[in-house]
Amino acid sequence: MNKDKRTQIFSRLQAINPNPTTELHFSSPFELLIAVILSAQATDKGVNRATAGLFAQANTPQAILDLGEDGLKQHIRTIGLFNSKASNIMQTCRILVEQHGSQVPRAREALEALPGVGRKTANVVLNTAFGEPTMAVDTHIFRVSNRTRIARGKTPLAVEKALLRLVPKAFLQDAHHWLILHGRYICTARKPRCGQCPIADLCEYPDKTAAAAAPEAVPKAAPEATAAPAP
Repeated sequence: MNKDKRTQIFSRLQAINPNPTTELHFSSPFELLIAVILSAQATDKGVNRATAGLFAQANTPQAILDLGEDGLKQHIRTIGLFNSKASNIMQTCRILVEQHGSQVPRAREALEALPGVGRKTANVVLNTAFGEPTMAVDTHIFRVSNRTRIARGKTPLAVEKALLRLVPKAFLQDAHHWLILHGRYICTARKPRCGQCPIADLCEYPDKTAAAAAPEAVPKAAPEATAAPAP
């Protein structure tokens, strides 16, 4: 895929959703960090249901420490792997209080040193909370990038590096969100909805499920995600 096609792709995604963001609900970098830790192998909707009650009661590192691990588990027990996630969150809160003045660090190395935080989680926080042009390559981004040929790679890290190199700079900040939403609602895993896709005529996937619609006739590809109260 050439640069002109990539520019057209992201221009269309931008026109559909000018201000994309995560579908996780958060009102601070700390709330976003906790929500992303909880989101591993869980849906955003499920995480949002759990954090609504949790954040109403405890939305700072010290408040969660005061809640205690058992108290935390009561709020997140509906989420997969909640026992290990609770343990990681308690350890992370303790480190934030003791080493970072209860603030979420902005440095990648410090973020990745927190229990339960890997490269993908760090990228989400850096991008959504701090405005860094990072690429958090999840299964959606990995699939869409390879399938469309926007950026190909055999591993998430390879795709991340390819995207950072190939996505036009004007779109780097928001590309992560556009690709996730596109993969979640249009370019789905089992049967991509190519007939509803606003970039189908630009996509280089050889097994499209339907002919591309004209760009001007394509409906909005995905709902604009909004943070609550407003990564």
